[in-house]
Amino acid sequence: MAPTDATYAITGASGRLGGRIARRLAATGIAQTLLARTPSRAPQLPGAIAVPGAYDDHEALVAALRGTDRVLMVSASESPDRLQDHRTFIDAATRAGVAHLVYISFYGAAPDATFTLARDHWHTEQHIRAAGIPFTFLRDNLYADFMPALVGADGAIRGPAGDGSAALIAQDDIADAAVAVLRDPRPHAGHTYELTGPEAPTLTEVARTLSAIGGRPVTYVPETIEEAYVSRAGYGAPDWQLDAWVSTYTAIADGSLATVTTAVEDLTGHRATSLDEVLRAGADGSSTA
Repeated sequence: MAPTDATYAITGASGRLGGRIARRLAATGIAQTLLARTPSRAPQLPGAIAVPGAYDDHEALVAALRGTDRVLMVSASESPDRLQDHRTFIDAATRAGVAHLVYISFYGAAPDATFTLARDHWHTEQHIRAAGIPFTFLRDNLYADFMPALVGADGAIRGPAGDGSAALIAQDDIADAAVAVLRDPRPHAGHTYELTGPEAPTLTEVARTLSAIGGRPVTYVPETIEEAYVSRAGYGAPDWQLDAWVSTYTAIADGSLATVTTAVEDLTGHRATSLDEVLRAGADGSSTA
């Protein structure tokens, strides 16, 4: 089946990653259905229609996905109900007869992953497998694009990451990989790809790169796990959210996120983008967000 003959549905198109993927598909002339909790927030793209598609609305999802060939499932917003919302979406996709589901998972997803939210991704993957839908899992490492957001007002990145490293990935590279799979899913059916950047910097190295490009000094200040919880307590976040924030750093510390892969280049034909390149593109406004 040619890409233009297949039907496509994209979730998360009003967000950073889903929007990148939807825009890439539109740029190649592919028509698509954009599923959104609030359709008016979806981007207006050539050949795209936005329809109601909240992850907890089974019937709306079935109606939106019925008979669709290729579906991108971006994980739902972080919440205590996220795993149940994922299961609702998967069950609706199964009932609707979706032919191939591309799920944006997390690097090293496992039931005992150090990063707590990676456990939800693993359980989501298992539900997809049990549903029997042909699938491809794209497991992203931490976003290189979000490194500036780790910097506090005092110019410090704080967390219990020790001297560990993470194979940070550009959101543009994730989008390119997802589009490659969506346009030709058959060779990728049943495959899981761990998506990373070309290197795995420590947070000290991340701080050094941010300093060089951002024009202000940035440092990494290691915390103990206890200090990390105390320093974040003032945000009033629920316990599960605090656990997720802190475990992002402990996953870096124990090496869970450190291994670099060639998956981006294997899927897209171009090399993965470094943190330096991501930050410089953002600084000069050339990002494709």
